Amino acid sequence: MALRSEATAERISRLHEVAVRARPVALAREHVLPVLEPLQPLLPDGLRRGSTVAVGDSTSLALALLAGPSGEGSWAAAVGVSNLGLAAAAELGVALDRLVVVADPAPESWASVVAALVDALDVVLLRSRRRVSGSDAQRLIARARERGSVLIVLGDSWPEAADVRLSVVRAEWEGIGDGYGHLQARRAVIESSGRRSASRVKQVELWLPSVDGGVAVVDELATVRPLRTRTA
Repeated sequence: MALRSEATAERISRLHEVAVRARPVALAREHVLPVLEPLQPLLPDGLRRGSTVAVGDSTSLALALLAGPSGEGSWAAAVGVSNLGLAAAAELGVALDRLVVVADPAPESWASVVAALVDALDVVLLRSRRRVSGSDAQRLIARARERGSVLIVLGDSWPEAADVRLSVVRAEWEGIGDGYGHLQARRAVIESSGRRSASRVKQVELWLPSVDGGVAVVDELATVRPLRTRTA
């Protein structure tokens, strides 16, 4: 047990070192962080620093939120997202050279890992394998507000209400023909709601992902590529 505790402490120490190196880039003075253009109708003011955004179980939507800030030079992190696909993240626009990934932190150190990243990075995407305690959630929210970071919460383990909630209310894949073909793009209706300035419910229909793997408004990409038909 002592050896495990020492190893955990060493990993958290290394994580602090990474955060310190990123700090000069990450802590910019803008009050909001940018979002990809297709997401702007849902978040017209961008991602407000110090806020918490819940995205349900949609990893692709969470990655699309990371893409805007990281593409403009901010550092981001993903904690506890063990199924994160780096190729898919890159296609959605996430800058991998400014992404810190802690795939599966030990449950007892999860909150410490998130706190270390919140201290220095602009956006932290987090997921926990077990229910986050109310006290841990409140401490992380307070820390994000103090540091000007944005928390993006994936899954249903977070006990606190988010400032903004984005949810996929309807989705369908396109590209499959009569028993053949392959998935090409997912048409999804995304809804935003929340508190204060985000209290007005808004919806937008997106390709998430689009044919090229990115994000696009459905009106801008009316059809997917035609399927190749099989010949006898």
